[in-house]
Amino acid sequence: MTLLLAQISDLHLDGTERATERAERTVRHLRGLARPVDALLVTGDIADHGAEDEYREAAALLADLPFPVLYCPGNHDRRPAYREALLGEAPDTTPANRAHLVGGTAILMIDSTVPGRDEGLLEPATLSWIDRTLTELPPGTPALLAFHQPPVALHHPLPDGYALQRPEDLAALLDAHPEVVAVLTGHAHTAAASTFAGRPLVVGPAITWTLQLPWETEDFIGRDQPPGLAYHVLDEERRLTTHYRVVP
Repeated sequence: MTLLLAQISDLHLDGTERATERAERTVRHLRGLARPVDALLVTGDIADHGAEDEYREAAALLADLPFPVLYCPGNHDRRPAYREALLGEAPDTTPANRAHLVGGTAILMIDSTVPGRDEGLLEPATLSWIDRTLTELPPGTPALLAFHQPPVALHHPLPDGYALQRPEDLAALLDAHPEVVAVLTGHAHTAAASTFAGRPLVVGPAITWTLQLPWETEDFIGRDQPPGLAYHVLDEERRLTTHYRVVP
């Protein structure tokens, strides 16, 4: 079965008209697709301040879509409010890791956040959860890992200063799990592609603003560029193809 996923990231909802309009425009675009995607991945920094009202806005915005919405937190998110106001769970400070089975593919939405810091880290408990979850999958099940901070350099001082720490821990784990097809992240506010542990690494663009590269301009933050999103197609040969789009 071919799997079609959409990915949005870095909404940074903050109660302002600008942030709301860009997020609403993106959701309207997704609602208007000729064919619904199989799931929407939201890869962190959903809220800008980690406030409950920001998550309530996100929950209302993404409600009643004709496909599942899967979340993981980013460095601007706060676990207790994220759990309570967005996921409808009891507030908790432990990593918010979730596994989903969509169209025969396991999608692990992983909490790579470090409370109070911008760089990421997969805690020992999270690494154990990833290993256990992958080990318990039915034989032959492909898997995708999604989290916020990229585990490789993107050659820009801003995201590279706040990347995933100790990526070698995850790389070592993936050596034992060939069922993992690719790694998907956000955080960098730019569409990018690389490799990690022998797999494709795909970085989704941001809704709120676009990172401009050092060789493009001295101004890193492109606030006038439109919101971006990614479409990922995982085919029966376990080949991942990604298409990037801007939202008109």
